[in-house]
Amino acid sequence: MEQQVVWQELIELVKHEVLPALGCTEPISLALASAVATKYIDRNSISHIDAYVSPNLMKNGMAVTVPGTGMVGLPIAAAIGAIGGDAEAGLEVLNKITPKQINQAKALLKEQKVSVQIANNNTAIYSEANIYAKGDHIRVCIESSHTNIILIEKNGEVIFKADNKTQKESKKESIITHMSVKQIYEFATQSNFDDIKFILLSAELNDALSQEGLRREYGLRIAATLHKQTKTGLLADDLLSKVIIRTTAASDARMGGATLPAMSNSGSGNQGITATMPVVVVADYLKSTTEQLARALILSHTIAIYIHSKFPPLSALCAASTAAMGSAAGMAWLLGKGQYEPVDMAICSMIGDLSGIICDGASNSCAMKVSTSVSSSFKAVLMALNRIRVTGKEGIVCDSVEASINNLGAIVSKSMKTTDTQIIDIMSHKI
Repeated sequence: MEQQVVWQELIELVKHEVLPALGCTEPISLALASAVATKYIDRNSISHIDAYVSPNLMKNGMAVTVPGTGMVGLPIAAAIGAIGGDAEAGLEVLNKITPKQINQAKALLKEQKVSVQIANNNTAIYSEANIYAKGDHIRVCIESSHTNIILIEKNGEVIFKADNKTQKESKKESIITHMSVKQIYEFATQSNFDDIKFILLSAELNDALSQEGLRREYGLRIAATLHKQTKTGLLADDLLSKVIIRTTAASDARMGGATLPAMSNSGSGNQGITATMPVVVVADYLKSTTEQLARALILSHTIAIYIHSKFPPLSALCAASTAAMGSAAGMAWLLGKGQYEPVDMAICSMIGDLSGIICDGASNSCAMKVSTSVSSSFKAVLMALNRIRVTGKEGIVCDSVEASINNLGAIVSKSMKTTDTQIIDIMSHKI
């Protein structure tokens, strides 16, 4: 296929996978299902809501704060989506909720009119909202991706039913599966600037979230704690600390319920933050041009999408770690003065270092995993600048960066399925 055609398809893929998202995307997916359902009834006459989600969506929705509500969990997501959600806003479905609507949603929970159970569905991402009002029953199902509506029924009659696979999902598989890291590097560094400058919005949104995370107390206040210790001398106020603090601050805010959107990657705000903020911090340090920042960001986000395409949409592996491999590529390109080799080497070293962080559900502690991941990425970049990397003779790492990524993908897709089942079993006993 002609290079320009491939690059244009990559641009469309990135636009499809890098989107603004308000709140953790798993409960937001259920909120969206509820919001779509209430297009077909009077949302002021809701009698009760029954929702069903996949085990992985339950895992990622149990302990995370739903923006604007001050509450955690899937029941409040289902309720506020039904009462005040914007069905046309996708991952920003809760962007217009009001205090009155929040109180109405909380009243539904207090009256025990909302239930959320694990669905009998093996798809990683699945959310189903059943809304009942004045004798009507609306059922909306989302599957495979957080906004992919596959079914809308009213009183048992089908209003909408999607094809088995969307064209965009097919495009993602056909493009990204056969790419190499070197080809993505060439795309990011050689494509027309005007075609890729849209990615600068990721810096704008995620940096605003980062500033919010340092301005107020959110979640575990990890970034604020680290920032405080740079004043006492217990932590150096150096580039590594800035990378960790500014990235983690955005995750603190997002997981703590801030009402600002994150720019997501592969359906995750934390992945988007992790792929964005380290690159932004290094670009600030180097006083990089706007074009250099854009190219580093498009490299980071595309590499993150490429690596994540090797895994199930949700798995036992913390995907912030793989998004950090994207940011390692972006930082290595900036600090390595545009050379390819540091990009390749940094990713290999990260696979040798960071391949075992488990995902035990979305929560405030995700910010800790984000801080660990970006610390690893910065360390791998410094090694790569000195032409040092984990070699192909060590562990799951191979001489080829693509083979190393594929090995990690095989572990996540096969061996870690048992790990995921065990994690979900442990967490489900907390319900």
